[in-house]
Amino acid sequence: MRTYFLSDLHLGAPYFPDSRESEKRVVSFLDSIKHDAEAIYLLGDILDYWYEYRYVVPRGFVRFFGKLAELSDSGIKITWLIGNHDIWIFDYIPNELGIRVIDGSLLEEIYGKKVYMAHGDGVGEHPWSFRFIRSMFRSKVCQFFYSAIHPRWTVPFAYSWSHHSRATGREAGQEWHPLLDQLESFSRKYLEEHPDISHFIYGHLHILKQVRLSDTCDLTVLGEWIKTFSYATLSQEGTLSLHTYSESEGSLQ
Repeated sequence: MRTYFLSDLHLGAPYFPDSRESEKRVVSFLDSIKHDAEAIYLLGDILDYWYEYRYVVPRGFVRFFGKLAELSDSGIKITWLIGNHDIWIFDYIPNELGIRVIDGSLLEEIYGKKVYMAHGDGVGEHPWSFRFIRSMFRSKVCQFFYSAIHPRWTVPFAYSWSHHSRATGREAGQEWHPLLDQLESFSRKYLEEHPDISHFIYGHLHILKQVRLSDTCDLTVLGEWIKTFSYATLSQEGTLSLHTYSESEGSLQ
């Protein structure tokens, strides 16, 4: 048995050539690990856009949600840490799929190892403009007024914003990101106060990377599912390793 970590699936993103095929790839991966997965941690930006209204939810993601529900019903513990693209998860996903949803960071003990997890967008120091926009997105008042706008306008707007952000951002799969130093600096400072942590795990940067912080602690960035299709596993012996997924060859590579 082992624990799995993945992030930045961005399901439904407009820049995928075939959104359904992208979703099917993720479902195929989840199906391939159900025999040995004890727990699965989804570290944010699992959906490229999501907003739950009071009585309705967006269309799509049926295969993905169905597989999560199947795994959850079988006894696999699933935790979803909210990212900057899927911040508007309220009660539908946890209630319908039976999974735990966390808004923020999470410090968990897994197989006797302390693991600090976060999507990564809110970690460390950020300019006031970023903090202001982030607080607006999480404001109950702003959410109330946003929900009053018909989805025929909000959904295209959100996907257009996502597409523009992706077009002006860095390419997925690169080995370095300007925010990597920020994550490393935060983790080193946090480790000084919590020396019993063995692993820091983040998403958000769309790079696949491991950095040794000390003799007993490492930092891992999980990559993405746009080009790399990467994830991490933690064995019962406490070893954290990175992998990529290929449908033709199975899950562990």
